[in-house]
Amino acid sequence: MSSTVASTSAESEPERVAHRDGNVLRWLGGHVGSAVGDNVYFLALSWAAVQTGTPAQAGLVTAASALPRALLMLGGGVVADRYGPRRVVLASTGARTALVLTAAVLLLATSPGLWGLGIVAVLFGVVDAVFLPAAGALPALLAGRDQLARVQALRGLGTRLANVLGGPIGGLGVALGGTGGAFGLAALLMGASLITLSAVRVRRPPTHDAPARRGVLAELRDGLRHIRRDPVLRVLVLSMALNDLGFVGPMNLGLTLLSQERGWGSAGMGLVLAGFGAGAGSVSVLLAWRGRVPRAGRVMAASTVAGALAIAALARVPSAAGAAGAALVVGLLAGLSGALAAALVQSNAGAAYVGRVTSVSTLVGYGVAPLTFPLVGWSVARWEAGPVFAVCAGVCALGGVVALVVPALRRAELPR
Repeated sequence: MSSTVASTSAESEPERVAHRDGNVLRWLGGHVGSAVGDNVYFLALSWAAVQTGTPAQAGLVTAASALPRALLMLGGGVVADRYGPRRVVLASTGARTALVLTAAVLLLATSPGLWGLGIVAVLFGVVDAVFLPAAGALPALLAGRDQLARVQALRGLGTRLANVLGGPIGGLGVALGGTGGAFGLAALLMGASLITLSAVRVRRPPTHDAPARRGVLAELRDGLRHIRRDPVLRVLVLSMALNDLGFVGPMNLGLTLLSQERGWGSAGMGLVLAGFGAGAGSVSVLLAWRGRVPRAGRVMAASTVAGALAIAALARVPSAAGAAGAALVVGLLAGLSGALAAALVQSNAGAAYVGRVTSVSTLVGYGVAPLTFPLVGWSVARWEAGPVFAVCAGVCALGGVVALVVPALRRAELPR
């Protein structure tokens, strides 16, 4: 079912450690460029929305991408398996670039208003629903199975780097060219990533286990059936969903509200975010160097539970510096559990199903959890940040507990 172009196959090359493999590094460069472009786009979109409407209206515009992602991402996994992750990543990156460039032209030529910005956000979410499963599945085809942990660690490191660079670059784009200029900059970065990714070669996946191509719904049911029948995947997907559901709200909107509640200001919030980024980046570097982690299922589960405790503690620390220290621990543990979970997903998903399994395992994090932001904001306003962080941390911890109590996942190992 998954198809690739013969010239992109890298099977004939000798095995290399992922962080020394030029092909993997080209993919990493394209991933970073795309992720920085995403950050610049979202900053430009939120800035344009705030300048055009009320804070509540701006919130609706910036959240508008999440709904089509939630509704369509499972279908995006089918598309990735049907046409191949590389091909889908290139096509959807081109579509994202064209969409953001169109938005830049509209903003430079006229004032599209909230409705225009909302339409851009919704269309971007539709394309994202196809792009994200394919982008998540692509690392499984870049290197040998024994390099999965390293590749996922490099992906996490690239994401953290993009988060660090995206804000300042986006702010500079707004300052120099307004929102239209910032959208243009985002399109430029996405276009550059398209050029880099087009030079990335992938391994030809085995096709002996690929069922005959059928309708989208039938293929989606096949993917869900594949997950349900695998003793590791069915629990791992549930564990990741619970972890994402509890993690995304407090570590995004929740941090902003916590900073306001404690009077830390934007500088304090930046310090906390820097702590989280430093922790996540450090563990990504360690994993990229270390490679395979023994007892991966047990380590993933334990770090998920420990990370949940650190999230609860984060909202109880009175000073911004102390909160940054707690966020550092959260970043270390979340980076470890996230990289191991992604590597376990791809090592257990059959080659013909990797796109669909990736779409299911990331659906909550990318599509459902962002829709909880209004609930998180309302809850913090009613009960303050401490109790809300504690409840969300409990949901995260439940994901780790599920992984610990089910023997198949607890004993899961990464390929050697």
